[in-house]
Amino acid sequence: MPATIDASTRQTTEAIKAKLDDLIGQVRDDIGKVDDPKAKALFETTAEVLIGLKTAYDHYEQGNEPAWR
Repeated sequence: MPATIDASTRQTTEAIKAKLDDLIGQVRDDIGKVDDPKAKALFETTAEVLIGLKTAYDHYEQGNEPAWR
């Protein structure tokens, strides 16, 4: 059974996820602003890592991963 988190914690995790979404969007936008292929790859990797981090927050909120139980 998933553990529940209090409203204050959920509010904090939602705010962090919103900031991650903003940063993901910014990094993805910046990919189109540079010509250096290595920089493009770095920015794309950054976006993917941030997406993974956001997913970890989702899993925490849902309590559906063994680590969060």
